[in-house]
Amino acid sequence: MLLRVTDLVKTYPGPDGPLPILNGISMEMKAGATLALTGESGSGKSTLLHLVGGLDQPDTGRVEIDGTDIGAMDDAARAAVRRDKVGVIFQQFNLIPSLTVASNIAFQARLGGREDKEWMGDLAARMGLAEQMSKYPEQLSGGQQQRVAIARTLAARPALILADEPTGNLDEATADSVMDLMLELAAETKAALLMVTHSERLAGRMGRRLHLRAGRLA
Repeated sequence: MLLRVTDLVKTYPGPDGPLPILNGISMEMKAGATLALTGESGSGKSTLLHLVGGLDQPDTGRVEIDGTDIGAMDDAARAAVRRDKVGVIFQQFNLIPSLTVASNIAFQARLGGREDKEWMGDLAARMGLAEQMSKYPEQLSGGQQQRVAIARTLAARPALILADEPTGNLDEATADSVMDLMLELAAETKAALLMVTHSERLAGRMGRRLHLRAGRLA
């Protein structure tokens, strides 16, 4: 099992005491699986994604990636897991403004010692970015920046891809084509794909679907 989440609980401080965000979440994903996570705003979708990616710590419960409990790790060890096994596509693109498109795409792969120029060139071409490689993020449209962010994650060939509304800044036709490519590339690399989305259409294209309501899986 690539990902195992067990009895995950997360609260945040509120004016009247702890505010529950996630309340006993359990789920599993095998390598190569695709899973859509849906729910209303504030239901805890992004929080769950951040916990799975080791970007935040649960109050109680376990997140295991490849059998290792990342909650038992220190910050440096969790960062190493993200570098080596997990790719995160954020709603905010988080591109590095001083780097070209080519260098942004290569950034995560270089950190993990997995830079493959042929693979990155193929990704860029399939993302429609081949003519943009020498440009900087500020010279791109929002949709192009989103595709650079997706390519950067896929370039490192992560075992687990976590995507938070990855097509939220794209029009419907472009979103569909990018989704085609993400599913295709995830299948090629045997990566598991866990995607937060509000889109019923895109959720329906994933292998499984889980719905969060008031911090619980419904």
